[in-house]
Amino acid sequence: MVLSVDVCPKDYGDLAVSRVRVLVADDHRAMLESLVRLLSRDHDVVAAVPDGLAVVSDAARLEPDLLVLDIAMPGLSGIAAAKQLKARGSTAKIVFVTMHHDREFVEASLTLGPVGFVAKDRLMLDLLPAIRDVLAGQSFVSPTAAVHE
Repeated sequence: MVLSVDVCPKDYGDLAVSRVRVLVADDHRAMLESLVRLLSRDHDVVAAVPDGLAVVSDAARLEPDLLVLDIAMPGLSGIAAAKQLKARGSTAKIVFVTMHHDREFVEASLTLGPVGFVAKDRLMLDLLPAIRDVLAGQSFVSPTAAVHE
């Protein structure tokens, strides 16, 4: 299931204000809808998709500035989708959202460069700071992540 989202053009022409164009992915519809609502306040959500395969195809077509991806999705994980896009030359910044706090997920995500790693149980506290940090070229990791050895 793909949520219908108005697609905003990448070329803003003469507009002075430029909003970050975001592609959001999560396989749980309620979480996907929550992410879209939260992000739509300050960003242009260009697509909301339920799996990693859709991330790869839609990101290649829409060229978003930012990807907000669930890590564990059917078909292709968020990390695998991000790796494919990076290999194809995508310059989109990446914030992962996940219920997994394990060190292995944090380390796997950080191999992609400066990324955000947001624990879903801290979404309301950490998502927007993670986006700010990632857009500024810095990594962000939720304080509760990677606490389990």
